[in-house]
Amino acid sequence: MDFNVKRLAADAGTFLSRAVQFTEEKLGQAEKTELDAHLENLLVRAESTKQWTERIMKQTEILLQPNPNLRLEEFVYEKLEKKAPTRVNNHELLGQSMIESGNEFGPGTAYGNALIKCGETEKQIGGAERELIQSAAINFLTPFRNFLEGDFKTILKERKLLQVKRLDLDAAKTRLKKARMADARAVAEQELRMTQSEFDRQAEITRLLLEGVSSTHAHQLRCLNDFVEAQTTYYAQCYQYMVDLQKQLGSFPTSFSNNNQSSVSGGASISVPTIPVSASLPSVSGGHGSSAVSGGFNELRSSNGSRKARVLYDYDAASSSELSLLADEVITVSSVPGMDSDWLMGERGNQKGKVPITYLELLN
Repeated sequence: MDFNVKRLAADAGTFLSRAVQFTEEKLGQAEKTELDAHLENLLVRAESTKQWTERIMKQTEILLQPNPNLRLEEFVYEKLEKKAPTRVNNHELLGQSMIESGNEFGPGTAYGNALIKCGETEKQIGGAERELIQSAAINFLTPFRNFLEGDFKTILKERKLLQVKRLDLDAAKTRLKKARMADARAVAEQELRMTQSEFDRQAEITRLLLEGVSSTHAHQLRCLNDFVEAQTTYYAQCYQYMVDLQKQLGSFPTSFSNNNQSSVSGGASISVPTIPVSASLPSVSGGHGSSAVSGGFNELRSSNGSRKARVLYDYDAASSSELSLLADEVITVSSVPGMDSDWLMGERGNQKGKVPITYLELLN
């Protein structure tokens, strides 16, 4: 019991001595041992590394998951050491909606088929995005987090201990200055040698840990290379997916009326970059040259008569003035004065409406 009491009294005395020394330093009433310039520079670099690592991590997490609520949920699951539920990302949601709508409109129709192909591509991009997030979490964010929660916490612990040893050293220096009797000076000098030794030893430990930040920079550089490689793979996959999709959609016939074109041209000019693809519109010549086809339509317009035409592709009417078409059906087409040259008037029984000529093949 006496030993414990003495130990508690000694600890209380040490704590009080440190508190007095710290207070007097703040008031400018006591001298303070300064760390050497090299150690100070290492401390500044370590603190800077910590701050920028936190900032880069935060911005990377925002990039990979823009939704703050989902980031918070993932953080809670991580702290509880539970696996977060697998969520469908935005690309996958869009892809699923496109596929479902395409099936609703009919996979045999041009629009339905295009929707399904677009949906499948969006889901592929969603899968690539999921792989990017997983790779970034493992090879980039985790090592950065390990530094903050491991190495830097150790540095902070040893730095605080260095501050304690420095206070003990300066308190011992103060007691030596105040000692008047020979015995008291001898005790103070012995205490000073001991505290100086402990301070030097702790300073060396702290210095070695701080110099290890250079290794941390080298490791984070490798992690940065991994992150860039993951992004490169992701964007290359997305580019290839979209090029393939553009080629597939390029095989679908499209036409725009002058009305649609004039509505766009009336506004500001918009330049849309396109990816060159080798796919082109399928031939509608039926074995004859394209000039012959154009000539057939021109002849029909000039004669103001009617002709039979075979439908090449499904077409969904965009308005009540148009006629929906089914591939391989035969309809009657005629020209109406003033009608856009890309369109003819089509008839099927009692149904009548505009039809695009790129979907037709005139019959003899």
